[in-house]
Amino acid sequence: MVELPASVRTTAPGRYSIWFANGTGHACIGGVVSTDAGAGTVTRRVERVDSGDLQAAKAGIWSGYVYPTPEQLGLPYSDVQIPVENGVAPAWKFAPGQASGHSSTWAIHIHGLGGSKAGALRGVRVADRLGYTSLVVSLRNDRDAPASKDARYHLGQTEWYDVEAAVLYAVGQGARQIVLFGWSLGASIALQLAAFSEFRDLICRLVLNAPVIDWRSTLVANARSSMLPGWVARLGLQMLGSSGTRWITGLDAPLNFPALDFLARADELSVPILVIHSEGDRSTPFAISREFVTRRPELATLLTFPSAEHAQEWNADPDGWDTAVENWLRNAPPSSAVSL
Repeated sequence: MVELPASVRTTAPGRYSIWFANGTGHACIGGVVSTDAGAGTVTRRVERVDSGDLQAAKAGIWSGYVYPTPEQLGLPYSDVQIPVENGVAPAWKFAPGQASGHSSTWAIHIHGLGGSKAGALRGVRVADRLGYTSLVVSLRNDRDAPASKDARYHLGQTEWYDVEAAVLYAVGQGARQIVLFGWSLGASIALQLAAFSEFRDLICRLVLNAPVIDWRSTLVANARSSMLPGWVARLGLQMLGSSGTRWITGLDAPLNFPALDFLARADELSVPILVIHSEGDRSTPFAISREFVTRRPELATLLTFPSAEHAQEWNADPDGWDTAVENWLRNAPPSSAVSL
């Protein structure tokens, strides 16, 4: 057991983790055992300690990264290297049992902004249950894959090429269908692959968790939640989208926000999409996800979970998330390009 200060985060149902000892310690935290309103504390179950001495910890960071490394999943995996523009990007490959009926279907798991590939491990069990081979990938500037020349995130505008390289790797290994699992920024990348990739005809499903569908709306919402004036957000967008201010932004090329707006470009998509999002997400507007599904009801399905934080829908209800995603992947209508 571990006793924590009570907050919206620490009292939320589900499974989470704590990073402590300056990031060298990690523990997986389970459900609430008891609360003490007078002391302002909550006691939760400790499912496992992966590293460090949790009993000696005085402070920590609450996280959704329940699986910091592949070993915690208990599934066989291997380290692979994906050739990308500036070198090779490390990935984890999970191969299903030989008896699987879907060994030619691969799932590619794409993490979010500022995160690492460990954050995308949460979707691997579902893919494994369906017999998919999984690739959990890294991408430029995430500290695992090679950095771009400017060492700046481009909100998926260039990062999607690294994930396309992972698709190419999968095709070379016998993949005939691709399911993309995208988390936050990873969802934006998945949408770009479905729209622009030379392999888009092989992409048969998208599972998008807390997706960034329109970066302009997302950045404005983040500015608003940070209590910044509207003009600051508008100025920031102008600077990021202008070649004349690259000396300030540090970007090699300006960001093309219209190209990144899949709310406006929803009609360009032709693959079944599961959108998983929490109404309480303060980072990525839930209203954009709802409008996106409204615009393409024949393709897109919306699934909500009562998450307290961005991209922690799985954490709020791991079993419910796994079951719902598995059922959708088994029963979603075939895409216009590929059928299971």
